[in-house]
Amino acid sequence: MSRITGKAKDETLIELQNATDSQTTDENNGNGVSSLSEKGTLPGNTETEKLQPNKDTVFFRDGVRRIDFVLSYVDDKDGEKKQERRRAFEANLEKTGLELETEDKSDSKDQKTYFLKIHAPWEVLTTYADVLKVKVPFKESDIPHAQEVPLEWLSHPFRLPGFIMRPQPDYFTYPFDKNKTDFFLINDKDSFFPPSTRNRIVFYILARCPYFKEGHKDKDKTGIKRLLSNGTYTAAFPLHDCRYWKKARNAECESERFNLYNHWARFLCFYKEQPLNLIRKYYGEKIGIYFAWLGFYTEMLFFAAVMGVICFTYGVLSYDDNQSSKEICDANIGGSILMCPLCDKKCRFWKLNSTCLSSWQSHLFDNEGTVFFAIFMGVWVTLFLEFWKRRQARLEYEWDLVDFEEEQQQLQMRPEFEIRCNNRRLNKITQEMEPYLPVTSKCARFCLSTATVIFWISLIVACIIGVIAYRLAVYAAFASIIKDPMRKIQVVGRFITPQLATSVTASCINFVIIMILNFFYERVAIWITDMEIPKTHLEYENRLTMKMFLFQFVNYYSSCFYVAFFKGKFVGFPGGYSYMFGKWSNLRNEECDPGGCLIELTTQLVIVMAGKQLWGNIQEALLPLMRNWWSGRKGRHHPENHYSRWEQDNVLLNFTQLGLFYEYLEMVVQFGFITLFVASFPLAPLLALFNNILEIRVDAWKFTTQFRRPVASKARNIGAWQEILNAVAILSVVTNAFIMAFTSDMIPRMVFLYAYGKDASMMGYVDNSLSIYNISQIPERNMPEERDYLFDNLTSTCRYRDYRYPPGHHKEYTHTMQFWHILAAKMAFIIIMEHVVFVVKFFVAWLIPDVPSDVKARFKRERYLIQEYLHKYEVEKLKIQLSASFITPPQSDVSLTSDTHELLSECL
Repeated sequence: MSRITGKAKDETLIELQNATDSQTTDENNGNGVSSLSEKGTLPGNTETEKLQPNKDTVFFRDGVRRIDFVLSYVDDKDGEKKQERRRAFEANLEKTGLELETEDKSDSKDQKTYFLKIHAPWEVLTTYADVLKVKVPFKESDIPHAQEVPLEWLSHPFRLPGFIMRPQPDYFTYPFDKNKTDFFLINDKDSFFPPSTRNRIVFYILARCPYFKEGHKDKDKTGIKRLLSNGTYTAAFPLHDCRYWKKARNAECESERFNLYNHWARFLCFYKEQPLNLIRKYYGEKIGIYFAWLGFYTEMLFFAAVMGVICFTYGVLSYDDNQSSKEICDANIGGSILMCPLCDKKCRFWKLNSTCLSSWQSHLFDNEGTVFFAIFMGVWVTLFLEFWKRRQARLEYEWDLVDFEEEQQQLQMRPEFEIRCNNRRLNKITQEMEPYLPVTSKCARFCLSTATVIFWISLIVACIIGVIAYRLAVYAAFASIIKDPMRKIQVVGRFITPQLATSVTASCINFVIIMILNFFYERVAIWITDMEIPKTHLEYENRLTMKMFLFQFVNYYSSCFYVAFFKGKFVGFPGGYSYMFGKWSNLRNEECDPGGCLIELTTQLVIVMAGKQLWGNIQEALLPLMRNWWSGRKGRHHPENHYSRWEQDNVLLNFTQLGLFYEYLEMVVQFGFITLFVASFPLAPLLALFNNILEIRVDAWKFTTQFRRPVASKARNIGAWQEILNAVAILSVVTNAFIMAFTSDMIPRMVFLYAYGKDASMMGYVDNSLSIYNISQIPERNMPEERDYLFDNLTSTCRYRDYRYPPGHHKEYTHTMQFWHILAAKMAFIIIMEHVVFVVKFFVAWLIPDVPSDVKARFKRERYLIQEYLHKYEVEKLKIQLSASFITPPQSDVSLTSDTHELLSECL
């Protein structure tokens, strides 16, 4: 119920409080309390009567105690067993000190769902805040914010209001100590712990509270997760503080969800900064860190996108200076060169000028600017990672995560680990008995996990081999369908070559296979990780992260690796072609598109990357809407007085513990696309930039409108994803160096220009790059079925892409010296580029400190002030104790029963 407003507000609240205090016992028995309307209307308060029907509130019926968590359930076939579990569980919750209130199904809209509202009183909050070492304020910060920088007014259009960016003052904080409550700034016990901290504490209790009866110890019967999995409860969630499109009526509600929606989740705010402090305050540090990283990654993508556009623009502007394409398109040069068939039987001899358009397209991405862009991206990756460390260090300080060490994750031991591990041993640090997994069991589970991972990766490789076999098999079919451009160039044939048709269809099939395999990989990775029984939540997430990324890496990138480093490299020559599974298979290895292999890698990258982003956005935006529509959610059409806050949140989607994991995975896979293969497609960062601008707002929209409020959790960094990004960054230098050397035609052109060309020009490069073969020496199996064109073209030789001696030479059909010169130049280029980029990377990493100097200074000052204030506090406390040494201390107002002590210790 909303708080009373008006002139008689204080008197009404006092009267209301007295009325509810007299019935405290009835409220805590789990059967609910009588509403204010049942007690009678307070005289002379017509405004109270108006507010009475409003159920859109985050308070108990007394309007004072805040709802920290909600459990929902329905009666079904197994009603008796589930009722017994619920009674035992709720009784144990009450023993820990939590206060409960039940909403009968007759009050719910569907007339079948019960809602159990949970409130954590001050005693419970302080007990568990002490256990979890929750940091709370003890003094307002006196450290000034950063000074205004010159030209800061330019950034004003991108800024948000101050109350949104800094929803609360800066404080010096210290881990809560129940024995030192007077040390902290406790002005109001009801608002001292913010809702995100309250729901984290309550969930900690729910996850460890047993539901067995007294005297029947059963470790399996513990925690809300098991009750959710066996259907005893249908949902468990903290409440949003208001509707996202309307502020809460109650002034005690912060309406932070409304502010987040208005200033963050709407797409029209795409150019605005993110309210990270408000996100952290409402959702917790873990989700705040994700959006901070995503926003910073998007900002850095802007610079990569600008350089990519400049590189692409250079390719467009130098379009007319491309001598190689001019020679290919020239009727007297390219039109007079007869090329050898590209496949057996179905492929004809063809004229080189039929690939005129393809060669021009290839030049857009395969030019001198691409080398510069590849080197730039190697440096950009380093700058991105180093500057992110600095941003992360600043957030760690501002969000009180500096002392949040990974060892504290031991306090968050997974309930599944505690339940499934029956062995106990003494912890040498805490000197307490704790569960553990024997070494033999660990080894057995590790071996099974490794075997499963290897099997599924082999399945991916098998699928890729199947796609390659498809490419080899259908190329001949496309070659026979698409008419011979020598005779008559049709409209379709001018733009679609057999190579392009094969590459596009194979890429689409590969994308479909990737999406299908992803469906299975997610479940397999989760099953494997569950089977390993990790000890802490952090360990669980790190293991799952490594497995899922390994699967996704092989799944998404293997086809690009094939096109970049294997296709066209093991073809052979007309007299000795290579076959995929031997000559008996008739699957001749693919040759690259006449325009070069790089254009095919570009095609593969664009289809897989753009397809993944498009499909991901459809899943994220449309599926939640369809699901909510299917569930009958009407949203704004429900009036506040008929549709309670817990019912509104109950129909929203559940944000699981792995929800954030999939968001990271999506972005890291994208990061791999724009770094590992960016030399083949300089516009990839631009596509990623547009996608991420949309991604931020779609994710924000999902969190504020489509998902229940997640349980707040802490994290000081992005976890294992940081190491994955570092590994991808190092690998990207190697892959881009090899792409420029072996996939691009840049090195052969440079060798010709400086070693074999006349007058330091590219004239004659096309003729120089093609070897000659005697048609009469081509084996019958490699010859085309239709041979009437031989009489139309009075020539006895054909050309193919390679550097081999011509027929009649004493070393005919062996590699020429130019081939070895080019190979040596490629290896030299790889070594030089890798060393240059790595030296720059490590120099930049050394030059940029991980922690900004001002953050270090602030942290040291805060440490000093904490020690100083603690010392003063202890001295004052000692003085008080000495002065009162002859006075008998009064009895404590709060005493816990033995049952409460026992259950508290069990939950802790």
